[in-house]
Amino acid sequence: MVEKLLRNHMVLVEDLHVRYGSLEVLKGITFSVNYGEKVVILGPSGSGKSTLLKSLILLVKPWKGKIFIDGEEVTDPKTNIVKIRQKVGMVFQNYNLFPHLTVLRNITLPLEKVKKMSKEEAEKKAWEVLKLVGLEDKAHSYPLQLSGGQQQRAAIARAMAMEPKLLLLDEPTSALDPELVEEVLEVLRTIAIKKQLTMIIVTHELDFAEDVADRIVFIDHGVIVEEGRASEILHTPKNPRTRQFLRRLLRRKELVSTVTA
Repeated sequence: MVEKLLRNHMVLVEDLHVRYGSLEVLKGITFSVNYGEKVVILGPSGSGKSTLLKSLILLVKPWKGKIFIDGEEVTDPKTNIVKIRQKVGMVFQNYNLFPHLTVLRNITLPLEKVKKMSKEEAEKKAWEVLKLVGLEDKAHSYPLQLSGGQQQRAAIARAMAMEPKLLLLDEPTSALDPELVEEVLEVLRTIAIKKQLTMIIVTHELDFAEDVADRIVFIDHGVIVEEGRASEILHTPKNPRTRQFLRRLLRRKELVSTVTA
């Protein structure tokens, strides 16, 4: 049964528990993501969303449960986690670019070190992804010379250059000024449409979620409260907690729109 599930799913998580000291953050998460599927994870702050993403590649180590990525058990001590991580691109909230390197070099360095590409091959790939995110004209700029939106687009380009099978995005717009959010979301929409890779995205951007997600998973207090097709979760959620969360999120968005209008 498990072998059949592994053939059909890029990600398979079974009864995942994660603790920080005595605090149990994830309390038995079980879910799967099909190859090529785009899944958005919603939930309030502190619900375990970021912990779930990080645990998939053992940046946070679970104390119970199993994780499979592309048919390999990540939680097996014998698994080479470095090789697993080479299949996965991860974009964090705060960019994590090397400030002393140009945008171009931020992209080519991992290609040369991890993928063992020549300088010429790495630069060719870097220019391809810079075009994808609309940053060709910033290739020779340093991160601190860029806006927050441009820095996040550079981080996305770096992740895409590694040609991941799975792209994890942890609230990629949360650190941005409201007026810069849309430029990053537009890049992610383009990637979601043009690329066949699997994506798991933690975000509170509901319009974006509806545009790109095949499925939405709502997490609260370390458990999955509700999951289903994006249109169903966003417009006709069945669980009262999901409805309450969405109402509050929409109310906050309306307040922001009023202030920025």
